[in-house]
Amino acid sequence: MPSVAKKLVIVQNNDAAAAKPAPAAEPAARPEELRLLEALLFAAGQPLDEATLKRRLPNDVDVKDALAQLKAEYATRGVNLVRVGKKWMFRTADDLSWLLTKETVETRKLSRAAVETLAIIAYHQPVTRAEIEEIRGVVAAAGTLDVLLRTGWIRPRGRRKAPGRPITYGTTEYFLTHFGLEEVGDLPGLDELKGAGLLEGNLPPGFAVPLPSDDSTLRDDEDPLEPGDLDFGLAPPPSRGET
Repeated sequence: MPSVAKKLVIVQNNDAAAAKPAPAAEPAARPEELRLLEALLFAAGQPLDEATLKRRLPNDVDVKDALAQLKAEYATRGVNLVRVGKKWMFRTADDLSWLLTKETVETRKLSRAAVETLAIIAYHQPVTRAEIEEIRGVVAAAGTLDVLLRTGWIRPRGRRKAPGRPITYGTTEYFLTHFGLEEVGDLPGLDELKGAGLLEGNLPPGFAVPLPSDDSTLRDDEDPLEPGDLDFGLAPPPSRGET
């Protein structure tokens, strides 16, 4: 028969065993394709399209589904996965952009003519200089298009199949990145512009805001640019992230 002291030891050991917490369940293994996709996007110096990502991943990976999962994972983090045009990239969360703001900021204010020209190109692309002037109702100021080309927000697309074969212009991926757009179709429509006070209430009958599209495929009324077309100040600056 055990002594009182031994009984106490047994009771204490039983209590300690009961108080010991159960081991925590191991977290579920993260899909390997998400790690691969994450590594590719972090290492890239510029946004990557789905075709490029697919070529570097195992054949059985559903790239669209994997991107959607990765985007959801990063939605609440300091870095978000975002789609710009038809490409994907990691970018600092919008609410944390102030962390990266420099104390000294060089402000370059666009003229009203440049802002109006940019808006016309964004909504009406592909569009020529003459078409921009017709929509604005005034002759384009000298250098307006040059300023927008230097910002990297617009680019020459092709040549219109018309007398003189004028250059057509459209927006760039950097335009989307700068203005925080996923695609050019996210630009505000008529009702949104009215609500923001950017359009007057009494508009002419039949007034409408076109549905913008930045499809890079040349239209039936466009020819490709010719060799040498970009040698006369028409070439946009290198993309951000390129050397």
